[in-house]
Amino acid sequence: MKPRTNLPQAEIDEIINSCDACMVGMVDLEGDPYVLPFNFGYSGGKLYIHSGPTGKKIDIWEKNPKVCISFSSDYQMNIRNEKVACSYSMKYKSVLVHGKVVSISDLDEKARILNIVLQKYSGRNDFSYGKPALINVAVFEIQVDKVESRAYLH
Repeated sequence: MKPRTNLPQAEIDEIINSCDACMVGMVDLEGDPYVLPFNFGYSGGKLYIHSGPTGKKIDIWEKNPKVCISFSSDYQMNIRNEKVACSYSMKYKSVLVHGKVVSISDLDEKARILNIVLQKYSGRNDFSYGKPALINVAVFEIQVDKVESRAYLH
């Protein structure tokens, strides 16, 4: 059976929210693929990531902010005939988000976004932040250009 593509938004949201991390793909300064895992926040159809304020990824995004972010979940082996190798397949759901990394500099907005990220992992969104902490963290919104989705469940 062929995978379903262009899933409804509610299913896309469910896939994204079910993931513990996302994989962010970019092109490094030498033109090579570069992929890193990130914790993330997702709220109101907006995607956020954060990191330290310096490093290779920051250097890359200053030159080329384009990224492709992968989310995948619900892996399950599908076996039609245990004795036939080609009858094995993997059930899954996936979402690819294509877009641009946009740096957030406003400290109040950083705090709001960090609470979205922390809500995902802690269940709380009532944290407070000192100014030095907010200055020393890089927070990004992904400006979404395109979303692709797929589910193979049979």
